[in-house]
Amino acid sequence: MPRTKLGRWAGALAALFIVLLLVALNESKWLGLKIGDYRLILLGISMMLSGIAAFVTGIISIVKFKERSPIVILAVVLGFIAVLIIIMEVGEALAESAQL
Repeated sequence: MPRTKLGRWAGALAALFIVLLLVALNESKWLGLKIGDYRLILLGISMMLSGIAAFVTGIISIVKFKERSPIVILAVVLGFIAVLIIIMEVGEALAESAQL
């Protein structure tokens, strides 16, 4: 368990990231939502924001407070994955706009 309050926040935000990811995957299958549906977009934005917040709070907790909890390290890894996904999406959008 994380020792610091910031470490607990990082763990909670990482858990929120996972829950929103599972909800987005299951909702698209169960309800038959298509790509571009506003509900999936809102879920995706919420998921990415919680992932980035988990990354930032986890990094601050590790650097400033020397937190070494596995939950905080997992939060940083999941947040880093969220950052990579956003970078890939931006790169894809830029490449697509360059082709037009």
